[in-house]
Amino acid sequence: MDSGTHLVMGIGLAGLASIDPAVASDQTLYAAVLIGTVVGSQAPDLDGLLRFKSNAAYIRNHRGVSHSIPAVAIWTIAISLLLETIFRFRLPWLHLGGWVLLAVCVHVFTDLFNTYGTQAARPFTQKWISWNIIHIFDPVIFVSHLLAIALWALGIGHPTVIFPLLYACLIVYYIWRTVTHRTLRNRLSRLDSGFKEGDEFILIPTISLFDWNVVKRRPDGYFFIGDFRQGKLRWIDSAKCKEHPAIDRSRNDPSIRAFLYFTSFACADVLEHPWGYEVRWSDVRYRHRKQYPFVGVLVMDHEFKTLGSYVGWLSDERLQKRLRMNTY
Repeated sequence: MDSGTHLVMGIGLAGLASIDPAVASDQTLYAAVLIGTVVGSQAPDLDGLLRFKSNAAYIRNHRGVSHSIPAVAIWTIAISLLLETIFRFRLPWLHLGGWVLLAVCVHVFTDLFNTYGTQAARPFTQKWISWNIIHIFDPVIFVSHLLAIALWALGIGHPTVIFPLLYACLIVYYIWRTVTHRTLRNRLSRLDSGFKEGDEFILIPTISLFDWNVVKRRPDGYFFIGDFRQGKLRWIDSAKCKEHPAIDRSRNDPSIRAFLYFTSFACADVLEHPWGYEVRWSDVRYRHRKQYPFVGVLVMDHEFKTLGSYVGWLSDERLQKRLRMNTY
């Protein structure tokens, strides 16, 4: 989820903590739990600081180790220990640590429902797990939290009623979205007149509750990109991964390796210039305004020596400007 949603979730979990008698009866502990759930709901995304190192390092590692099983334990212990130190070890570890642990686990668990995915199963596997069920910003989740927090802050309702009801409703919402996703994915082969045995469909959530983006991947590496709107499936673009010596060489570049490590939906194209080659890898899951803004680009001379590279999110115009800076 986005940072704003994780923030309101952290506050919401602090409200939910009012059902814990030990927390509800101790204002000092309640204050510590509030801090702990807010910090715990943000902590796994501290790997965003890797942007200061490079975009490639950020893309390769974001939602990786920081969202793993050992990291969940480390974040919980570190935050709880810090709070215990601040409050001079007067807080019950079990109650404080339990709510911090819940905040960290909710962060990692909700991220699994997005398209970006996490490596939440590390160290058992480094596979990126993305269930493609909930958009990274879901208005239902965000607005419902804001409403609950407002009712709590204004004293209109008691947190022991507001927040259990909120999370019960959200559990039902997540189940509904999961069932909807699975049902529609199973229907796509019947809706697609060009379906062939072996075709794989990937449903990608949008900010709308009823509209989905769709990617079809064929065994030969051919991608079809489309959407599902108002009950109809349509294809609006296609991509065929090309073969070229420059593309093969680009796989050895650290930036491109980071990009390919993150996504298995990358397709490569190569442009020849007077000065050499421009190899562009695009993640076909993300199409915006007829462009694929999530890219890994490498420019090389005719001897395949690297002249420059870029990995990340860019419009086509800004990307070309950056590449010109590297080649001229």
